[in-house]
Amino acid sequence: MNICVFLSAADLDDRYTRPAKEFAKLLGKGGHTLVWGGSDVGLMKVVADGVQEAGGRLLGVSVEFLAARARPGTDEMVIARDLSERKRLLLEKADAVVIMVGGTGTLDEATEILELKKHGHTDKPVVLLNTAGFYDGLKEQFRRMEDEGFLPRPLSDLVFFAEEPVGALAYLEESQGVE
Repeated sequence: MNICVFLSAADLDDRYTRPAKEFAKLLGKGGHTLVWGGSDVGLMKVVADGVQEAGGRLLGVSVEFLAARARPGTDEMVIARDLSERKRLLLEKADAVVIMVGGTGTLDEATEILELKKHGHTDKPVVLLNTAGFYDGLKEQFRRMEDEGFLPRPLSDLVFFAEEPVGALAYLEESQGVE
C-alpha cells in the first residue's frame, strides 16, 4: 500500500517521535511505501528513516521552495511547483492517508482530504493518529460539527481516530484488504 502521511517537519519531543518511529517501523515491515512531504528534517526525517530501515519504500513529494530540504536517496522524489500541487500529488499517489502530529500545514492537508471525502471525491481511508492526545480538541470539534449538523456524512465515514500506531496501520490494512 502507498500510505500518505501528513506530519510536521519540526524537531519534536520524544512523546511524539517515539510513536512516529513505531508507526514507521510497522509501515516498513509491512512492505508499504511511505508517501510524504519529502523533507529530511524533523518528524518527517524520523518517519522516513524508520520506514527505510524497516525495508519500506520512500516516495517523496517536495515543493520548489523546500527542495533544498528534500531527502536524498529516496525511491522516488517529485518536486511540485506549489503547495496546492504538492497536496494533489500526495493524494494521487496514495492509497490511504494518516494524519500525524503537525502544525498549520498538516491541518490544511488534513481538512482538504476530509473535505474531498465529505463530497464523495475520494474514498481513501483516513486515520487521525492522536499521539499523546495531540488532537483531542480537534476530535471534539469534529464531533460537535457532526452533532450540530455541519457534516452531511457520519464522522466515522470520514476519519478513523487511532490512539496508537498499531491501531492506525491495522485499520488501513483491513480497509484495503491487506493481510
